[in-house]
Amino acid sequence: MLLNLSRLRPVVAQATRVSRLHVVRRYSTQQVPKGTSAVTKLAAAGACIGLGAGIGYWVAKEKDTIPNAQDTRVLGSEIAGLKVPAVIPNTDYENEAKPAYYNDTATPMHQRMEALVLDLQDRLVVALESLEPSRKFIRDRWEREDGNGYGISCVLQDGEVYEKAGVNVSVIEGTLAPGQLRSMRERNPQTANKLNANEEYDFRVAGVSVVVHPRNPYAPTAHKNYRRFEVYRKSNKEAGPVLAWFGGGADLTPAYLFEGDVKYFHQTLKQACDAHDPQYYPRFKQWCDTYFTNIHRDETRGVGGIFFDDLEDKAPEDLFHFAYDAGSAFIKAYVPLVAKRMTMPYTLRERNWQLIRRGHYAEFNLVYDRGTKFGLMTPGARIESILMSLPLTARWEYMNQPEPGSPEAHLLEAVRTTTDWAK
Repeated sequence: MLLNLSRLRPVVAQATRVSRLHVVRRYSTQQVPKGTSAVTKLAAAGACIGLGAGIGYWVAKEKDTIPNAQDTRVLGSEIAGLKVPAVIPNTDYENEAKPAYYNDTATPMHQRMEALVLDLQDRLVVALESLEPSRKFIRDRWEREDGNGYGISCVLQDGEVYEKAGVNVSVIEGTLAPGQLRSMRERNPQTANKLNANEEYDFRVAGVSVVVHPRNPYAPTAHKNYRRFEVYRKSNKEAGPVLAWFGGGADLTPAYLFEGDVKYFHQTLKQACDAHDPQYYPRFKQWCDTYFTNIHRDETRGVGGIFFDDLEDKAPEDLFHFAYDAGSAFIKAYVPLVAKRMTMPYTLRERNWQLIRRGHYAEFNLVYDRGTKFGLMTPGARIESILMSLPLTARWEYMNQPEPGSPEAHLLEAVRTTTDWAK
């Protein structure tokens, strides 16, 4: 049940505090002359706004009163109290004893899926909390007002390691709205053949949805979602589902690119896929690259992972076991990366870039994500849980362009090309 982190060679920062820096953004790549007064520097910086020749930084020790509450935290001060654990719980799913629901074929599949998503939630929360010294997840159980289901939202905000992390479970049922039915039929011809546009259908879904936004800019954001969706004729629900499928996946969204971390993430997911079908990883990896794309920016949301939907190509039992392994593999693939990077020192430059990338993350979730759209179209939906994936803070800058050859530009190159990270 434990993963030895010594193999990952975690980066451990020295227990020194980063001096408080006040960074003024200017739109020129020229150096500010030494000896220039602060007033002259600010005036020159203001005069340069709008020239758009690039973005540089000049840095001066801050002596005046901090202008707002956000700046009172010394950048990176939280890393001094962080300790990288030797082991992380729940990262050895291959060797763990399988839970009772795993092979309980006498129980209906929707009940077993409910047990799975609750189990995945509990195991991930324990693993994430093993890194966070200051806070625990709050567990917010809620019931739908119409009585058709419940959810458990586990959320941690303003921690030392996690700025915002959510691990949500939803187990709900209801009637497909016309827009939902239309969307399902349009995206999959097989679904269109099985669902009549003029008929009413009920649905039942159990899923776990995860988004983690670490505080340190060098620690990547990650997302996971696994679910089973069943559709019934409203006029004859007792006959069983007309249609049932699995969907989900996991992907990584770093602000700064560490290629070894990305390869480890992909290779771990690939191992889980290969145990069930050697075609799953290349198929789902390409699907992920295509789906998680900000079309308006011509870039992927991050560096990918796996993604699948409407999966019904094998027996339900086989797909259920795949969902178990893939969902469990995420803990092993992701949490050690946070442990590896959470103690790295950083400055306002890295923080600002992290917030810009989070803005792009939010754009995808609000414009393109099907899960968000489905949730918002569901009558009686719990908006707080649907929008849990959004970062606590984000930033949009006009015409932001990193300096050529910079780490920020390197990240942009990665999200604008396709790479086989599992090699």
